[in-house]
Amino acid sequence: MIGPCGVGKTHLAIGLALKALEAGYRVNFLTLHQLISKVNKAHEPHLIDKLLSHYLRAYLLIVDEVGFLPLKSAEANFLFELINSRYQRQKAMIITSNKTFSQWEELFPDKLLVVAILDRLLHHGHALHIRGESYRLKHRREAGLLSET
Repeated sequence: MIGPCGVGKTHLAIGLALKALEAGYRVNFLTLHQLISKVNKAHEPHLIDKLLSHYLRAYLLIVDEVGFLPLKSAEANFLFELINSRYQRQKAMIITSNKTFSQWEELFPDKLLVVAILDRLLHHGHALHIRGESYRLKHRREAGLLSET
């Protein structure tokens, strides 16, 4: 799911997660920042493998807020490995991002890695582009708490 801040990407992802949970599927939801923090704490190879294994167990993995922080090489490599492993096992993923795919090159240290990630995400997946004004800002403006600019 791609779109500007405040258009409901996370809300939709959570709604889909709840439906998957109701249907009996295991779901894991975290932000990219949370994922990267866990990767950075797991310095030893066996801990990285354990972390990867943990995120492969869920039927649906949601990684929220891709695009707010650029990734270092090791972080980007872990994300690729996670996406690739889930792709090979035909496990569902939802990724939310405020950046278009062409802007992902700004986030990753290696352009080839971006191509490889998008190749796997889009092969059997769908890109949902959400356009519009931030719901948070719209409601503040309607309540008279934000001036028109």
